[in-house]
Amino acid sequence: MSNQIELRHLSYFLAVAQELHFRKAAEKLFISQPGLSRQVKQMEEILETQLFERNKKKVGLTPAGHYLKKEVEYIFSHLEKVERQLKMVGDGNSGELRIGFLGSAMQQVIPELLLGLKEQYPKVKTSLEELSNVAQVDAVLKDKLDMGFVRVSRVPNTLEMKTVFTDTFSLVLPERYPMLTREFDGMQRFANEDFILFSQAYSPLYYETIMSICQDAGFAPKISHKSVHAHTIFKLVENHMGIAIVPTSLQNGFQMRVKFVELKDIPQRAELSVIWKKEHTNPVLKNCIDLLLEDKF
Repeated sequence: MSNQIELRHLSYFLAVAQELHFRKAAEKLFISQPGLSRQVKQMEEILETQLFERNKKKVGLTPAGHYLKKEVEYIFSHLEKVERQLKMVGDGNSGELRIGFLGSAMQQVIPELLLGLKEQYPKVKTSLEELSNVAQVDAVLKDKLDMGFVRVSRVPNTLEMKTVFTDTFSLVLPERYPMLTREFDGMQRFANEDFILFSQAYSPLYYETIMSICQDAGFAPKISHKSVHAHTIFKLVENHMGIAIVPTSLQNGFQMRVKFVELKDIPQRAELSVIWKKEHTNPVLKNCIDLLLEDKF
C-alpha cells in the first residue's frame, strides 16, 4: 500500500463501507459530506483502484472494496487490542503470557509457575500449548510463543536457555514383569527386550540419551514402538508390548498397571530447560522468568 495512505483515509473508507451511505458516514465521523467524498476519492486515486460503485440510488462496494473492508476492520481491531495490551503490560504486572511445553513439564514445573504467577501477578493471563521441542523453538523465534519448556542441547543464539529441573530416568515395566524392583541389577538384563520410546523427532536429545543409557549397558535397544505421549507409552508397556525409559517425574498422575525402577546409579539425567527470545517485547515475560529462576541460581 502506498505510503501516501494515512490512517484517516482508512477511517473514512471504513465508515462509508459500513454505512454504504455518504451522508450517514459523514455524520458518524462529524465531517461534511463533500469533505468525506473528496477523501474517499483521493484514496481511490492513490490506490489506483475503485472501491465503491456509486449511483443516485445507492452506494456499493466493488470486489476490491469488499476485500479492503475486511482488511481495514482487522487493522483497527488489532490496533485496539494493542492499545489495551499496552495499558495492561506497561509495568509487567498485567498482560498475557504464551507458554509452550512438553508433557513432562506439566508434572511439576508449570503447575508451580502458574501458582506463583497467580499469587504474585494475578492480572497476568496465561495460555498453554503442548508442542514438540522443535515446534517450540520455532514458535519462540517467530514470536508465536513467549517462552517454552524443552529438552534440547542447544538453541539458536537469539534465544536464552536455562535449566529449570533436573530429573533422573526410570525404567518402566509391566506390573507383573518377572522381576521385583529390589532385584534390579543393571540395564544389561534387558538387552533382548523391545523398547518403546518417545519419537526422535519429538525429542532428539531424549532419544540420544536413551541410546547412550543402553549403549553404556553394552547393547543397542530394539525399538518396537514410538510415541509423543507418555500415556500411550505406558499403555503399550501395560499391555506387554515392550518396556520404556522415561524421566522419573512422568510417573506422577498416571494410574496404570506398570511399575517404575529409578535408575539412580547412571550418569544420564533428564534436563528440562526454559527458552525465551533475548530481544523480546513482553514486559510480563521478565517477571515470569525472574519468578521461575529465583530459587535455582
